[in-house]
Amino acid sequence: MLRLLYALFVRLAAAPAALFLALRGRRQGDAPGRWAERFGWVPRPAGPVTVWLHAASLGEVVAARPLIDALIARHGSGGVWITTMTTSGSQAVRRYWGDAVPHSYVPFDLPRALRRFLRRVRPQVCVVLETEIWPHLFTLLARRRIPLMLANARLSPRSFSGYRRVRGAIAGVLSRVALVAAQSDADAERFRALGAPHVERAGNIKFDLAPPEHERAIGQRWRADVGPRPVWVAASTHDGEEAAVLAAHRDLLRWHPKALLVLVPRHPQRFASVARMLERDGWHFVRRGDGDTVSVPAEATLLLGDSTGEMFRYLAMADCAFVGGSLVEVGGHNILEPAALGLPVLFGQHMFHFVDARRLLIETGGAREVASAQDLAVEIAALFAQPELRTEMGTAAAAAVAANRG
Repeated sequence: MLRLLYALFVRLAAAPAALFLALRGRRQGDAPGRWAERFGWVPRPAGPVTVWLHAASLGEVVAARPLIDALIARHGSGGVWITTMTTSGSQAVRRYWGDAVPHSYVPFDLPRALRRFLRRVRPQVCVVLETEIWPHLFTLLARRRIPLMLANARLSPRSFSGYRRVRGAIAGVLSRVALVAAQSDADAERFRALGAPHVERAGNIKFDLAPPEHERAIGQRWRADVGPRPVWVAASTHDGEEAAVLAAHRDLLRWHPKALLVLVPRHPQRFASVARMLERDGWHFVRRGDGDTVSVPAEATLLLGDSTGEMFRYLAMADCAFVGGSLVEVGGHNILEPAALGLPVLFGQHMFHFVDARRLLIETGGAREVASAQDLAVEIAALFAQPELRTEMGTAAAAAVAANRG
């Protein structure tokens, strides 16, 4: 019954979802006609594809860069096919590897669309990043004897609780997976409890992402252009979270009137609405815009980071970083990126997607947790006022990341 209900839901949802994604993609600069990729209509590769790797969104693509580079080195750029779900993820693939690596949107979990995609691409192996569980896809891969790996797999306690309610159905789906390479022992145990037969703890590949030196250099140049003023980044913020960040920045300006906030919303489709909110609330801000330079007048107190794929540049501008998705119940985002750059890291109490990274950075002294806008303002002010504290926390954060690479 669950399988039938799922199949019916996917069939009914596919057309509206394709229309919604196509319209949103066009607003973000997508080429017309790419909606067809969602139904398996992808160009045939020039040669054989060894590995099909699926990284749903921008965050997964960024995290997978070391893995994808290793696969390309082993199998050649044409031997790796990358799919994404989101436009920002697609743009990141093009930005990092250009046209050298075949890429498309992932088909919806519809048997006919998936068969069409597999007939065209003919991968020998499929690698799915993190926690993308697609019943029809997994079944079809097993029938075609195409091995499937869940790489960098994680399963939060909240997701585990939801899947456990339908354990029988999920166990059948996970039985098709050749290997679950889990981020942590806790993740591995949750997958085993759901019935996955082949699970290993492999660690978190997000530790292996080294900040690109040219990205760091650009960010440092932007910082030099901004001048000698304290700078903090609020990265990957969500709807309802910007209000708390802005309240913290208002408080902070009382102690550090020249402080600059670099606000980077998580989703590109929200850039315009966040800009309107800043205008409505009377902030003197500038937008990142296009080009290689960032111009922030002395009287501006906020830079809106309305671009994708430039997070390391924004972080390289900063003295410290707050990572969003954590003051609201989203589950947090990648706190290892600012840590790798040697920045003190702050985040809220909702970090259930990054439990182990949270614990590691707090225990090593590289991060602190805040419960409110007021707490955030106090912590940022303390870091601005105490360079030695910034250095101590940043060094600890970078060392924690380095110790867990590989």
